[in-house]
Amino acid sequence: MPFEADVLRKVPLFATLDDEELGILSTQAELRRFAAQQRIYKTGAPALGAYVLVSGSVRVTTVDEDQQEVVVNEPVPGEFFGFASMLEQTPHRTDAWATSDTECIEVERNDILVLIERRPHAAMEMMAVLGRQFHAAQQLIRSRSLRSPSEIIEEQASFGERVADAVAGFGGSWTFIILFSIVITLYAAVNVSLGQRAWDPYPFILLNLVLSMTAALQAPIIMMSQNRQDKKDRLRGDLDFDVNRRAHSEIQGLAQKLNQMGDRLADMQERLREKA
Repeated sequence: MPFEADVLRKVPLFATLDDEELGILSTQAELRRFAAQQRIYKTGAPALGAYVLVSGSVRVTTVDEDQQEVVVNEPVPGEFFGFASMLEQTPHRTDAWATSDTECIEVERNDILVLIERRPHAAMEMMAVLGRQFHAAQQLIRSRSLRSPSEIIEEQASFGERVADAVAGFGGSWTFIILFSIVITLYAAVNVSLGQRAWDPYPFILLNLVLSMTAALQAPIIMMSQNRQDKKDRLRGDLDFDVNRRAHSEIQGLAQKLNQMGDRLADMQERLREKA
């Protein structure tokens, strides 16, 4: 849809362009309007252009390995979105939705080249946009890494496993040691004081039998709890590996985009020197 060059003045990235440059860009770019809850682009769609938010609000999302929707970005007026895919000429890896009545400027690669030729500093501002997206990706990774392995294990634990944890937790505490010592001491003292009337006279054969049975039952219960702890440790290691793998992938992708922007900026500066 054709639009007046004054619309571009609302965008901080284009606000310092002169009237001639704004006129050229306005004839090349296209103003798009989206209603609330309307999809702007979807994952896998060809990235023919990027978008600059003029007014309204947009939510950029993706779906993680757990099939949960994750908000990747919520651009403010004047910011790009869908820029990385357009730069790489690869299909979109996210979904973009208008969350209210929204106006966006759709720009293509050639439009960006014209802008950089006329205003090289615009390339630095675009790199700053990529930098903010990089920090947003880092924050997203941190928030996703806060998932507690213990909570995931507890959700899947059976009643018997919870009982094993409770028994192992109590049996390995000072409370148990003190109470157990008091009970045994009282038991022995009462039987010694009763003499011939004691139900378990020295050497306390009944007590030894009870203690042996208790130890025989307690050992496998503690082993069950230890196995669950091993599962938690393995899950924690798997989550750490997954977070590191995602971080590595994000950093590689963003580093590649920044290198491409740097190469294109160097090419534009070389062209400007040749024209001068």
